[in-house]
Amino acid sequence: MRVYVLLFNPGTESEGIHSLQVNDRNLILMFEAEDDATRYALLLEAQDFHAPSVVEIDAAEIEEFCDASGYACQRVPQGFVPKSDAERLFLSPPESNVGETDWELENIVPPAAELEDQLSDSELNSLRQRLEKLL
Repeated sequence: MRVYVLLFNPGTESEGIHSLQVNDRNLILMFEAEDDATRYALLLEAQDFHAPSVVEIDAAEIEEFCDASGYACQRVPQGFVPKSDAERLFLSPPESNVGETDWELENIVPPAAELEDQLSDSELNSLRQRLEKLL
């Protein structure tokens, strides 16, 4: 089944997926209808969040990502109309955004000298190997 999710900077190194913080867990909304996802994205923009892109993706791929990342995911049925305050709250964009997103934090690279001071030789070797694999 195909669903629609909200991505930030799709197709780039700093790609990120929109999630809601529910208790101590991140929750990804999977919209069954593109119109519903677009409407939600517009609500986020209206509240000065980063502008997301609506992207169609296989639901199984998102579910696998969530399992691997410790996230939760929730399908939003086409034309879903909240019937309770809890459902309304669930589908309302959050009132505030995180200070720095995960993808922004991942793209911060400390100076090399600072890294060498903080990492052991084995950690540096591991980092070098991972970087070499990217090339």
